[in-house]
Amino acid sequence: MPDISPDTPARRPKHRAAPNSTRASTSTRTSTSTRAPSARGLRRVAALSGASAILGVTAFGAVSAAGADGAPAPASLAAEAAPLVATGDELSVTPGGSTVSQVEQAPVVTSGLSVAAAPFTGGTQVTVQGEALDEVAAVQVGGAAATIVSAEKDQLTFAVPAVAETALGSVAVTMTEADGTAVAAETPASPATASFTAVHPLVAAASPVAVPSELSLTYTSDPGIDAQLGYVLAYWSDYNTDAYTVISGNDCANFTSQSLIARGWTMDGDWYSDAATGAMSASWSSSTAMRDWLLGRPDLATPLDDSQRAQVKVGDIAQFDWDASGDRDHTAIVTRVEHGDAGTRIWVGGHTKDADYWDVDEAIAGGGTVNYFSVK
Repeated sequence: MPDISPDTPARRPKHRAAPNSTRASTSTRTSTSTRAPSARGLRRVAALSGASAILGVTAFGAVSAAGADGAPAPASLAAEAAPLVATGDELSVTPGGSTVSQVEQAPVVTSGLSVAAAPFTGGTQVTVQGEALDEVAAVQVGGAAATIVSAEKDQLTFAVPAVAETALGSVAVTMTEADGTAVAAETPASPATASFTAVHPLVAAASPVAVPSELSLTYTSDPGIDAQLGYVLAYWSDYNTDAYTVISGNDCANFTSQSLIARGWTMDGDWYSDAATGAMSASWSSSTAMRDWLLGRPDLATPLDDSQRAQVKVGDIAQFDWDASGDRDHTAIVTRVEHGDAGTRIWVGGHTKDADYWDVDEAIAGGGTVNYFSVK
């Protein structure tokens, strides 16, 4: 390398890595080639896109061909500026082999949702594809927090949260990193982009240009719950005596069981009602026996206490203990759920206390407790 006098500013090769404008912010870190990778690790460099890629190539070429004043750079300086190395993991400028610029890829979603619609009852698992998705810290569906089931570099799965049965329709799905940075979503290049890159060999080697997109999921009703709720609202005051026996003064568990049949459950040797003979299992007709049976059937329902109201949904089972005896004195079906700043309000319908929408808070205002079974 030629001598450079102390009065002459040293010309250093310039390196400017422009982040893809369609993605979240990308951090650039410069270190010696012997420095260990950061905790997040090296990730694939975001490909330069469109005209930016062409300009970037021109800029890099200018560094090796000319000095800052436009005069041709010394051949040896140009030779040292030339080793601009792009690999799958890093982008390096190596004058003298001492400097490496590591560019970390921010998380980005590159696919749509694997499921476009899901019942308002929640629980549906949805998967997206992308890059660095193990950095996603939170997912929200319509502003409600979703549970992340698994997060790998190229794939993330989350469970759709439950919402009120009135909150149907399309909602936005958003993701954020631990620091609150929004995770970008992209769609593949359009045919026009493909034609452009084919005409420009320098750009053709880059990844297809992606454009910003939004993720959305549509909440729908659940056919089984619709049928169950329809049965409750049809027969809460006009008993279905043509199909079922009525237990005078204590028909609450019997009616709840009927609604579950409407939902799609099937009778078995432990839970049944014989319309011809009037015979019923205790689990069908007794609130306490129903509780004990359901506790042994986690495949059918999950027990919840009143502190878990936020997880209760329409079609679930509510059971009341009026006298703190530990037994269940009344059983009803959840017919409405509302989530608000003050908490969750629940209404139930049923027999014996014949009601279509009975406020749970009103029901326990005079004493007693309420528990639930979240029906699957």
